[in-house]
Amino acid sequence: MNRCVIGLQWGDEGKGKVVDILAEDSDVVVRYNGGANAGHTVVVGNDKFALHLLPSGAVRPKAICVITNAVVVDPETLLGEIDSIAQKGIKLDKRLFISENAHLVLDYHKKEDQLREESLGKKKIGTTIRGIGPCNADKMGRSYAVRMGDLRDIASLEIKLRTIVDYKNKLFSALYKAEPIDAKPIIEKCKFYAQKLLPFTIDTTEYIHGAIAKGKSVLFEGAQGSMLDIDHGTFPFVTSANVSGLGMPSGSGVPAKMVDEFVGISKAYTTRVGAGPFPSELDNEIGQYIRDKGHEYGTTTGRPRRCGWFDAVVVSYSATIGGIDSVAMMHLDTLTGLDELKVCVAYEIDGKQTTFFPANIDKLEKAKCIYQTLPGWKEDITQITDFGQLPLNAQNYVSFIEKSVKRPVTMIGVGPNRKQTIFRR
Repeated sequence: MNRCVIGLQWGDEGKGKVVDILAEDSDVVVRYNGGANAGHTVVVGNDKFALHLLPSGAVRPKAICVITNAVVVDPETLLGEIDSIAQKGIKLDKRLFISENAHLVLDYHKKEDQLREESLGKKKIGTTIRGIGPCNADKMGRSYAVRMGDLRDIASLEIKLRTIVDYKNKLFSALYKAEPIDAKPIIEKCKFYAQKLLPFTIDTTEYIHGAIAKGKSVLFEGAQGSMLDIDHGTFPFVTSANVSGLGMPSGSGVPAKMVDEFVGISKAYTTRVGAGPFPSELDNEIGQYIRDKGHEYGTTTGRPRRCGWFDAVVVSYSATIGGIDSVAMMHLDTLTGLDELKVCVAYEIDGKQTTFFPANIDKLEKAKCIYQTLPGWKEDITQITDFGQLPLNAQNYVSFIEKSVKRPVTMIGVGPNRKQTIFRR
């Protein structure tokens, strides 16, 4: 069975845990979008893994791990992750493959990201300064793009890098009056990357199709969340790629019809990092309660996440455009202790109600949430593994969300560990 895991909110939904669980029954785990701006956390016993580029299935010793063409690869971060999990006894030799067509994030991309954000002041987008946007911009511009396969010919790459750095320096000087950067250290790094990463580099599209043809079970892992999709999210406060379910085919080279189930991941509430509209945000003591209890601080940046009530308009929209079959709801335990809970079931914009998310910044900034209030619960649910054993109010909360998003909630997270999961198949 082939599955695809998609974030339904603004990222940080808990995809790492879900992918880790589903990877137990998967032969191949495919990371098909994003870059080192993603942060997927997996907890195994007393070990906690914070992965940014490696598929979350990497902690499963038998899973083949694939990084595809649409992932922008920061070689330094990737090598650090490989070393980090190796120190915990997890080897990736002969089970990690990287697309020869994946684009490389290099030092000048991070510099450009930083300079651009600083220049915007209060109007900044709120990127992670990991160079993802500038790398994707070079990809679309084509002339100054560097891909994994370019590491095979260092002599030609050196000439290309000197041209790119010369162009970037002119850009940095003219726009930001920044000091020039030196091409030589970047070239030397690329020589090192070539030695370390070329053994993993293949045509991943051919590999994945071959695996499916052989009857292997493939799990596709998305990064970020649908609301950060460059075309269908809260533009311009988005990432620079298609990170909704619509990005899976182009990101991997595998058509959607070859995937048996699309699993959408959401939290039992809503969070987002950085700037941008957030209709159900709680900028008060309840928001802080959720932030502290849910440990809502970025895996990648450490920034405190903005927190709010569950927004069914957002999740329903993401599920609709992404062809989601079922929902895995994480962090239900975080809501324990609140007297009452609210779910945003519709927006009011210019005096009219809508239940379809308006992916237009002007309309969205006018949106006022229409809430349904439900009673909360006080009981500890972190050790419960049977849905019927949850407090009745917790059961009712999940059931109400199922009706609101018109998708079954088949998996519920009640803690960070693998075992702290309720399955409802």
